Amino acid sequence: MHFSIPETEVRSGENGSTYVAYNIHVNGVLHCRVRYSQLLGLHEQIKKEYGNNVVPTFPPKKIFTLTPAEVEQRREQLEKYMQAVRQDPLLGTSEMFNSFLRKAQQETQQIPTEEVQLEVHLSNGQKVKVNILTSDQTEDVLEAVATKLDLPEDLVGYFSLFLVQEGLEGGCTFVRKLQEFELPYVSVTSLRNPDYHIVLRKSYWDSAYDSDVMENRVGLNLLYAQTVSDIERGWILVNKDQHRQLKSLQEKGSKKEFIRLAQTLKYFGYIKFDPCITDFPEKGCHVIVSAGNNELNFHVKLPNNQMKEGSFKVTRMRCWRVTSSQVPVANGTANPCSSSKCEVKLELAFEYLMSKDRLQWVTITSPQAIMMSICLQSMVDELMVKKSGGSIKKQMQKKRLNGSIHRSDSQQTVKSPPLLDSPDPNREQVVKLSTKLSSVSLRGISASNSANDISGNDFHGNYAFEGIGDDDL
Repeated sequence: MHFSIPETEVRSGENGSTYVAYNIHVNGVLHCRVRYSQLLGLHEQIKKEYGNNVVPTFPPKKIFTLTPAEVEQRREQLEKYMQAVRQDPLLGTSEMFNSFLRKAQQETQQIPTEEVQLEVHLSNGQKVKVNILTSDQTEDVLEAVATKLDLPEDLVGYFSLFLVQEGLEGGCTFVRKLQEFELPYVSVTSLRNPDYHIVLRKSYWDSAYDSDVMENRVGLNLLYAQTVSDIERGWILVNKDQHRQLKSLQEKGSKKEFIRLAQTLKYFGYIKFDPCITDFPEKGCHVIVSAGNNELNFHVKLPNNQMKEGSFKVTRMRCWRVTSSQVPVANGTANPCSSSKCEVKLELAFEYLMSKDRLQWVTITSPQAIMMSICLQSMVDELMVKKSGGSIKKQMQKKRLNGSIHRSDSQQTVKSPPLLDSPDPNREQVVKLSTKLSSVSLRGISASNSANDISGNDFHGNYAFEGIGDDDL
């Protein structure tokens, strides 16, 4: 996640005095406003808990009122401090840091702690309504959704909540995976835009984990709904013969076989991003990036209008970084940014091993740059877990043993009952809400022909990924 403090505000206190507020942005969006004293309090807590040797340098107190230049200097120092804490593997994942950010987010949006109903969307468009507290963190909401769907506890870790923006003609933009330092209800309602909502989706990349999920009826239905949805969106490529086979399996109600066939299709399990710009193989190229199978796939339109495709394996990326900058909204002027005339420009750049001794930076300019970065990091994390002999199920068992998967008594009181075990007299209607997952159709699938199938349209000739082996293309 990308933390920044791009701006400050002078605000009025309760007694009429003024103070400087530092606006903490996550992924280019305002997360919370905090005072220097609040961050100092966090710093002192971290020092007490973890010691002086672990904690990054914190900007010192000043006796006198700060000048504008000193405010700007402190802003830069606090930004570096927050980034250093977040990037530290111990501090950045600590409950102390995360709870500070959650509380600050709630206070900034001035949303009191109370019981509310939150809609969470499934891949097929179905909405699941859960009763939560406005102060419930991401893990709490995920558990509430799982309980509502009657998804077993040992499968909760296979899914995550994502913030998504609906587009035209059924398209959607994945903004980010909801994190442990935010409150889902506050995050989605503070946007004040009905196009944004929270979606439940599988959170892993290795399709071998599908077998674990498909052992359970609800897990199978969720995975089946997501697969159908990805096909309908065109995220998974299907030719005419494959389309016919899928329709046949669907008509038979063979959901497992349907998923098994889909696993063999191109881009199964990928997340597709909105069109953006890259500097590879040439500057200014339009590209559609997809993330999956431990790679970033590029579908590039070259300056000569040729369409080429290739992939960058995460195992050959030495490192990557996300940068943000304030750029003027196109208005024909070159004036410095103001708060009303600026937009955030995000870039993901990764250093790639093109050949044995040649590294090259590749840059993607996209509003979804941080979501791409999150995908890369989760791929690496999954590979590392697998390499060490671990698995999602083992991680969930470890969390339960450590007591980290639980809800407080106050949260338990508003937790929704299991969807299929509800004593409600309208039981039949409730069951339909859950079983609706099994009745997804393949509407809207257009069987692609060989002319439109890009599977054989790899980079080649002068535009090849020079030095990359055949398994990378």
